[in-house]
Amino acid sequence: MSKKQKTMLLRIFISAGLLALAYLLPLEGLARLVAFLIPYAVIGWDILWRAIRNIVRGQVFDENFLMSLATVGALCIGDYPEASFVMLFYQVGEWFQSYAVGKSRRAISDLMDICPEYANVEREGQLCQVDPSEVQPGDIIVIKPGEKVPLDGTVTEGRSSLNTAALTGESLPRDVEPGSAVISGCINISGLLRVEVTKAFENSTVSRILELVENSSENKAKSENFITRFARYYTPAVVAAAVLLAIVPSLVTGEWTTWIHRALIFLVVSCPCALVISVPLSFFGGIGGASRHGILIKGSNYLEALAKSRIAVMDKTGTLTRGNFRVTQMEPQGVSDEELLRFAALAEAYSDHPIARALQEAWGKRPEAGEVSSAEEIPGQGVRAVVGGKTVLAGNRKLMASVTTDIPEPNRPGTLVHVAVDGIYRGYLLIADELKEDAEKTIRGLKALGIRRTVMLTGDQRAAGEYVAASLGVDEVYTELLPADKVDCVAKIAAEKGKNETLLFVGDGINDAPVLACADVGIAMGALGSDAAIEAADVVLMDDKPSKICLALRIATKTQWIVRENIVFALSVKALVLILSAVGLSSMGAAVFADVGVAFLAILNAIRALRIREE
Repeated sequence: MSKKQKTMLLRIFISAGLLALAYLLPLEGLARLVAFLIPYAVIGWDILWRAIRNIVRGQVFDENFLMSLATVGALCIGDYPEASFVMLFYQVGEWFQSYAVGKSRRAISDLMDICPEYANVEREGQLCQVDPSEVQPGDIIVIKPGEKVPLDGTVTEGRSSLNTAALTGESLPRDVEPGSAVISGCINISGLLRVEVTKAFENSTVSRILELVENSSENKAKSENFITRFARYYTPAVVAAAVLLAIVPSLVTGEWTTWIHRALIFLVVSCPCALVISVPLSFFGGIGGASRHGILIKGSNYLEALAKSRIAVMDKTGTLTRGNFRVTQMEPQGVSDEELLRFAALAEAYSDHPIARALQEAWGKRPEAGEVSSAEEIPGQGVRAVVGGKTVLAGNRKLMASVTTDIPEPNRPGTLVHVAVDGIYRGYLLIADELKEDAEKTIRGLKALGIRRTVMLTGDQRAAGEYVAASLGVDEVYTELLPADKVDCVAKIAAEKGKNETLLFVGDGINDAPVLACADVGIAMGALGSDAAIEAADVVLMDDKPSKICLALRIATKTQWIVRENIVFALSVKALVLILSAVGLSSMGAAVFADVGVAFLAILNAIRALRIREE
């Protein structure tokens, strides 16, 4: 609880006590007025002051003006207890409202508590604790176990595990060693690390993320803009209606006190604070809840657009697949799987080609001294090597032409490495890009969340692209695309969407920046530490799990429902009490509930946007 909230709580208790005392004392006339004016002044002086100050500034129609006008009017017609009670009740509601808003903001701040307070810098052999903004690229910083990584850099000495949960929402630690890149905002779990700084603090990952979250309120959703415009015209209209309600029936019936009292109740009900506060807070909560799971959304307009997504276009490499090759199938002839893999890996042992690295990783061993006596690369075909005294050929069909023409065809696409030993064909290994574990689950999840059309874009050959799309259940696939072709393809698909539908595109945020920019909602996948992704995308997923796309959609949809609930609830209650007050069936207490009570309930509902679990 803040100091301001504690002070207001004290004023509430003092005013409530004085109001109870005024009720109990048998006072009449001026003494009775003074007795009720004291608690009124204790609890309401700031409301009156803000109303006067805003009138001077030309900002007349706000809740301070409406509450001041209603309560002063009640005093003028002799309803002293009601005037004091209404002001007290209003301030109680405002206090709860302030407490709820503060709690939600603190929850979001805690979720994004990634900003480091200091950095340990090595200078002239001494360890100095300085502000991260004072550290320059090239400096060596020391990160002790339990400390936050203050700046982006490269490990020069030490091994450890980093907790990246605050950035990615991922609970599993990330191991680092000399040569590994580390980014600010992570927590060093175990070992001592020496890191060479590569970016100044203002350009670091943690600074960019915090800037993104803090500026998200600038990009407002249509619902927020509607509420702002609505309040601008709604409040003056209701004030005019209250004036007419006070004057016109009074001229006919002559019962001025009755109709002025009803008009005052009408004014109290008209305060639009339930909408003005709860709708932005709902979006703020949704953005904060998403950040908890490593999903950064640049504004409520993108959250709203995400909830309307019905077409999902995704890049293949780095989004649905890992972007690294591995051995996915082996078909030996006359030898075992292990022998086939061994011959291929040793033949390619001294190559830096991605195919060779995939074979080395699958074999998991290193060649012994003298095991490979010679190796010759045959351009466009493969390699010829002598392994343990045997001549091994490893490469494509052209290389096998001198051995045999009877080469089997695999039942799935990928890169084939055929192997022959001493002139005898011994089988092939299929090397393909590895699907992410949750890629298929993601496509199913998107369809369950209302995505009616899923599309995959890739620069791969047609057979490989169609195989991946069929494996995952993607509706359409476009293959052999250059970056410029992807932009044209997304533009063509976007032209076919419905009137109230949006198109989301998911890419790696680096090579796909042009496409991210032209989609209704651009989502950058696996953007931890990527400046290009944070700049180009509207939504940034800090890890490489495609299932986070479904989580982002669920958060957006839930937030949108909460916003609609608050709007319908607030307007319905206000409309009902406005009608009841106009016909004399509503008290001032009911009017205050329709204002601060509804606002408080709407805020509690808005806080639900903070809480959503990953399935």
